[in-house]
Amino acid sequence: MHEQELQREVILGVDTHLDLHVGAVIDGTGKFLGTLATPTTAGGYEQLIAWARTLGHLRRAGVEGTGTYGSGLARALHEQGIEVLEVNRPDRSKRRLVGKSDPIDAESAARSVLSGQATAIPKSHNGVAEALRILTVARRSAVKAKTQAINQLRSILVSAPEEIRNRLWQAKAEHCVAGCVDLQLLGTATHLVALTSTLRLLAKRWLMLKAELKELDSELEKLTFEFAPNLRKQFGVGPLTAATLIVAAGDNPERLRSEAALAALCGVNPLPASSGKTARHRLNRGGNRQANNALWTIAMVRMRSEPRTRAYVEKRSTEGLSNKEIHRCVNRYVVRELYPYILADLKSTAQTC
Repeated sequence: MHEQELQREVILGVDTHLDLHVGAVIDGTGKFLGTLATPTTAGGYEQLIAWARTLGHLRRAGVEGTGTYGSGLARALHEQGIEVLEVNRPDRSKRRLVGKSDPIDAESAARSVLSGQATAIPKSHNGVAEALRILTVARRSAVKAKTQAINQLRSILVSAPEEIRNRLWQAKAEHCVAGCVDLQLLGTATHLVALTSTLRLLAKRWLMLKAELKELDSELEKLTFEFAPNLRKQFGVGPLTAATLIVAAGDNPERLRSEAALAALCGVNPLPASSGKTARHRLNRGGNRQANNALWTIAMVRMRSEPRTRAYVEKRSTEGLSNKEIHRCVNRYVVRELYPYILADLKSTAQTC
């Protein structure tokens, strides 16, 4: 028998941070074997893996934050043939009982793998889904900053002298910005000089963010048409909603074992809330909220414009369901319909990249 097979299996748990990772190792019976802190460098990853292997046969590892601080370590573990599982941070009730420290959190991550509680396969972050994620992150912040800029401009105009407010205030944001972007000096008084420069700067910021959003939307349009053609052909699916769903699914399609898994990931699976003689389900408030919003948008478009969905809405309305309840049902059906297209696009992308 091979020497490695004779070794006892050990499980590595890692609490990840920006500059330092803390690992803890337990064996197959749950016995704690030790901890080690290493820097977040390629050498530190090798040191942590080599140390864990001196304690036994390392086949599985539970890592916190595989999409952020732990992404580099997750890649290093995967490259060495070690199964990596995503671990959530311990809940507050458990922390109240055992305390909080990096070694305790690392040991808890290892025990989550041993107990079978940690089952999520982390995203690989090395394909088109990662590219779309980066673009959507930038777009989300640009939308927020653009809205903030026009809100600040209008709040300043509200308290401006009446003559200036009446001249520059417009209902449409574009018209309001156009009147402020090339604004000449409103007066020689100190507050009027500050008002002029502030309105001009906020208007220029709004225009800059508008151009930035146009560029980001163009990139999303191009990438989704190229790498998610099946998804884009479906009714109500635009570039942003397609990108959001691909990002939620990730670059490794084997993570999505069924359409029910995708529904749970997006937070549109109804959760059982029955007790005694009462049999009911409740709304799932978990999952990926951006993906949940994308499905809500697709469902809303279909409920307004698609004949098939409109007929379904009318049927369920006659059964006594509210609009919110019908919308939740449509969300679930949308996931069921889009799942094979998302999977097909991810698999074809993985083969071509």
